[in-house]
Amino acid sequence: MVSPAGIFLLVGRELALVEEEFERQLATASPLVATIGRHIKNGGGKRLRPALLLLIVKLIKGEVSRSAINMATVMEMLHSATLVHDDILDNASIRRGRTSINVKWGSDIAVLMGDWLYMTAFKMALRERSFEILDLLTSMTSLMTEGEIMQNSLIGNSRVTMAEYLEILQRKTAHMINACAEIGAIVAGASDEQRRNMANYGLSVGTAFQLIDDLLDFVSTEEKLGKPVGNDLCEGKVTLPLLYVMQNGNDTPRQMVETVMRERAFRTVSFESVLALLNEHDALYRAQAEANRYATEATKALAQFPASPYREALFQVPQFIVDQVQPFMAMRSRVAEPSPA
Repeated sequence: MVSPAGIFLLVGRELALVEEEFERQLATASPLVATIGRHIKNGGGKRLRPALLLLIVKLIKGEVSRSAINMATVMEMLHSATLVHDDILDNASIRRGRTSINVKWGSDIAVLMGDWLYMTAFKMALRERSFEILDLLTSMTSLMTEGEIMQNSLIGNSRVTMAEYLEILQRKTAHMINACAEIGAIVAGASDEQRRNMANYGLSVGTAFQLIDDLLDFVSTEEKLGKPVGNDLCEGKVTLPLLYVMQNGNDTPRQMVETVMRERAFRTVSFESVLALLNEHDALYRAQAEANRYATEATKALAQFPASPYREALFQVPQFIVDQVQPFMAMRSRVAEPSPA
């Protein structure tokens, strides 16, 4: 079994080249753009997207080309652009434990910085002269933009349906990881069947990733998240655990959710009371089970590939994603329990 650290070590040298390429792009920009870009680049993050792309190239081809390094950099830059724009839309002040771009430099500059990242990434992708890659990237960007518009149109709406939630989740998050996986297959010269399998793998991994991210918003800690717990609900977003609670027809959970949304804070309704409600309806564990289901679906897409350290790493990635939540589940359950009389 490959450990989480071992997964990234398998492409450690290549990820270092991605960092170098990101820096090379910043070095050609104006001083302010370069300064902001380094604030983004050095802000942490797991580099999951470029790592997946590189692992898939190694799985199929066995070696990583310059094109693979460039496309891994493109995906990291596009991901960074989405985070910058998300923080503006959410009026977020913290990103990965650091001051967000919109707070540090202002929303106007943050919008333009996100645009610079998008355009620089597409300029790099254009150099590959691959219509397949450009089609994927333009489709992905359209889906993500539409997902963001859908989500913002439903802010503060407690009657989001399960179908709407899943569509937003996949458009905003899963389709980028899907594109990373499929582009990795294209760069590696994969067959049509291999490319389809990698696309399915990426979509399932991306869906599990966001389901766990939404779950961590309730069960993790501010230190780990780099932002306050329960932040999604305070921003007016309904995620899967709350959908499970509000499905039973009882008006009380919906009234609690709507109160937090209206006040944009846990004032009248405490975070602990929302957590207790989630535990009462087993919503946290149901959401975890759904993420596990998608993680299992992801591993099925790897069946056709011969055994190798790279297949094993890709097999472990979905498990690594869903395992992130495990240490917090028991702790949060205990917090939600009533004190003994």
